[in-house]
Order: sequence, then C-alpha cells, then structure tokens
Amino acid sequence: MRETAEWIDHRVVDGGVIERSFRLTGAAGPIPGMLWLPPRPNSPPPLVLLGHGGSGHKRSGRIADLAHWFAACAGLAALAIDGPHHGERVPAPLKAAEYQALIVAEGIETVLDRMASEWRAALRAVSIQGTVDTDHVGYLGLSMGTRFGLPLAATMGDELRCVVFGKFGLQQGPAMHKGLEAPERVLRDARLVTAPALFHLQWHDEIFPRDGQLALFDVLGSRDKQLIGYAGGHAETKSQAIVLWRDFIRRHLTPGRADNCQELPGRASWGRIR
Repeated sequence: MRETAEWIDHRVVDGGVIERSFRLTGAAGPIPGMLWLPPRPNSPPPLVLLGHGGSGHKRSGRIADLAHWFAACAGLAALAIDGPHHGERVPAPLKAAEYQALIVAEGIETVLDRMASEWRAALRAVSIQGTVDTDHVGYLGLSMGTRFGLPLAATMGDELRCVVFGKFGLQQGPAMHKGLEAPERVLRDARLVTAPALFHLQWHDEIFPRDGQLALFDVLGSRDKQLIGYAGGHAETKSQAIVLWRDFIRRHLTPGRADNCQELPGRASWGRIR
C-alpha cells in the first residue's frame, strides 16, 4: 500500500523559518511528522532527519531547536517524525516503562523494521513535494534516536551523506526493559552503516554503559567515523557537543558554506540544552 500525505498547517516563525506539519496514512496507521524549511531558498535544500529520544516527540525542545538552527543558519531543511508510542501517536504521553512494554509486546525487531520503513515513507512524501533535495540527506539522533536511526542508515547505505549517533550501545542498564535488548540486530545494522559518522559518548552513562557504546562505535561500518566523549550521565549534554553535531551535519551536506546565524534574531534559543 502506498502512503498518502495530508499537509496540515504552514507557519512562518523566527528568522523566516517555515514549519509544515503533516500526517502520512498507510497500512501501519498514521505517521505524524514535521518539516522545517529555510527562508527563501534559491534551490531545494539538503535535508537532515532528526530522530528524537525516549519520551520526546517530533516537536520537543531539542528537536525544534536543532531544526530551526539548521533551517535559519545552515540553509538546510529538517524532518522529524514521532517515534512509536510517542507524540501524536498516543492520546497522552506515556511513561518510559509503558511505551517500552508496548514496543516489547509488538517485538523489538518488528518495531525497528517498521520505523525504518516509516522514515523512508516520510522521505518519499517530502520528495514528492519537491521542496527539498533528497539526494543530499543526513541523520541526527541520539539514544532512542540512534536505536531507530541505525536500521534506517543500514537500509539507506550511501543514500545518507552523514550520521550523528550516540548515547546508545550494545548493552543496556537495568532501567531499560529486558525485551528491548537486540545486540545481534544492532551489530548487523551497525556494520551496514557506510555514511561518515560522528558518535557521542557520555562517559558515565547509566542507561547504556560505556563499554557497549565503545563496542558499537568500533563495529560501525563507516570508513570515516569520529568519537567524542564527555563526562556525565545519560541525560547530560554540553552545549559544545551540540555545536559539534550541527557543524558535522552542515559540513557534509553543504561543504564550504559557513553558517549564517550572526545576524539572525533569536539565535540564542537554538542552542538550548534539553
């Protein structure tokens, strides 16, 4: 069954960034998404896919901040969709234990495959619109964003120009549902990743232990891969790390182009830590 897209609203926000929300319908049910576009692009801009973390959603603070920065400062489009049992897919936000149990009940492998297919469906939807350059696509997602980003990167191969992963690994701590463990699947997907990769590690991560994250970085199939590490637990994120994520994506999708934020209003809010 081919998905159909319903474009819901169109808003112009700070810096002239355009926000468009949509909903895809298909065999697996609705897929809620958001597209951010730079103001007055001369041609369809490259696209960065933004995968949110657990208990987040497509318009959560960090996703919105990143999307606005990419659109206003780097001239990139940004796309986000709600993860399984997150955002508009549920009537009200679920606790981590609740959505984890729902994913396990369906089967982690099934959900991983479906999420990769839904990302591809969202890409097709924006490609049909003709407003973005889907030949130049990157991905940025940490924690749950990496869990679901790895299968996507594995299926896209060289179609992805770059990826930012991290805060996820081959081992998990006791706070996570045991049924979410899928180390063989993670290994298989990681080996198939070919895009240049930046991997973010929190040295004292209590959710995904350091050794498992280092092992995941080691098996990534990317010939060009970098590791950055910071002291602190899973939820901590230094502002300089976000700068590195953004710059890595910008350099690979718009090589030779500097960011254009110096004269734009509201730029301070686009670096907030969430």
